[in-house]
Amino acid sequence: MLDRLLRLLSSNSMLYCSLSEDQQGHISPQRLYSLAPASKYFVMDAGGVSFEPTLNLTLDKVFLGSWTEMKGAIMEGGIPFNRVYGMHAFEYPIVDPRFNDVFNNAMANCTTIVMKRVLEIYEGFEHINKLVDVGGGLGINLKLITSKYPHIHGVNFDLPHVLEHAPSYDGVTHVGGDMFESVPDGDVIFLKWILHDWSDEQCLKLLKNCHKAIPNDGKVIVVDSILPVFPESTIVAKTGFQADLLMMAQNPGGKERTKDEFMKLALESGFSGIKFACYLSGFWVVEFFK
Repeated sequence: MLDRLLRLLSSNSMLYCSLSEDQQGHISPQRLYSLAPASKYFVMDAGGVSFEPTLNLTLDKVFLGSWTEMKGAIMEGGIPFNRVYGMHAFEYPIVDPRFNDVFNNAMANCTTIVMKRVLEIYEGFEHINKLVDVGGGLGINLKLITSKYPHIHGVNFDLPHVLEHAPSYDGVTHVGGDMFESVPDGDVIFLKWILHDWSDEQCLKLLKNCHKAIPNDGKVIVVDSILPVFPESTIVAKTGFQADLLMMAQNPGGKERTKDEFMKLALESGFSGIKFACYLSGFWVVEFFK
């Protein structure tokens, strides 16, 4: 059984395959497998981080269940996840501790990988004194940011039940609340993989709260995918379109957006403009200026 699985992975360039030789140098039908470049991302690095937990999340029975209601949602309305489980995708982890662990582990690993790339390329954190990470989960973003920029005081803001599992980090304060009600004040607000979870209406509500929470020279830093207007066949575009369907299956109004759609959100929520600061690993760092 294992060989048949490995054979399939090899045919999709996830593994290398070679045929063994006997002592006389004759090729035998026994297949030997080794890691290909793509598969190395699913093996833990020196810090114990990999994309394996993210794959486990996307293949989890809870996530897969929502796809069974995609047709029903298209034909009759509603959100596939809600149609299956009777509640919002961000409410579900409260009632399913096993899935909550799967979700948190995936977010922690994927966040670590992406944020390391952000910190290698993006220099916009240098002159910040107080940074508020809205929807920051377990605080991994701020842990990494404050490790590089120890002068920053980080405020990790998320729902109270999420923060119950958040470890303590030097220079980081955990604050519970609802981002659609208000956001803690800070020099800069950080939103990584948040806007794509929500409809335009909810994003505008959140961004207006962020606008109130920063000074006149403040900004909001957004990390998200950006879709091309035309359905390109590049790997980046395909990944973005796949993520867009995942948002459609899981979240109320969630979607990936184009550059023009981000600009529209910024202007309608009161920001003067935006800057597409840098691109890395399939994601853009975008700055919203007050």
